[in-house]
Amino acid sequence: MHRLYIAASSLTGDVIGAAVEVHRVLGPGLLESVYEKCFLRELELRGIPAVSQQKISIDYKGFCFEETLRFDVLVASSLLVEVKAVETILPVHKAVLMSYMKLLDVPLGLLINFHEAKLTDGVNRLILPGANQPG
Repeated sequence: MHRLYIAASSLTGDVIGAAVEVHRVLGPGLLESVYEKCFLRELELRGIPAVSQQKISIDYKGFCFEETLRFDVLVASSLLVEVKAVETILPVHKAVLMSYMKLLDVPLGLLINFHEAKLTDGVNRLILPGANQPG
């Protein structure tokens, strides 16, 4: 099992609750950047540590470099949240989240689409392959 899986899994309810609160206050139809900033503030108000768009080290076959990734929100260094405000979630949205999860070595991800009338209909939970398996 991934070393951060239990911590990430225990955060998902609180993180979804924070997103629901942002959606309740703002409603659908705004830009992703607005939801992301308000979501970060809601997490802060709840005492949940989170960062966005940080530089990370990438090691590709011995070639190491730093790159600023455009991930949306990394919660407590263990749960990655991708904020969307789109008509339809596409496979590429899930693929991008999964790629960022691999690069950041994060076991769980949430893809949250604020464009939905009922936010919980727009929540997708992704698990890094093998992250929830006993190792």
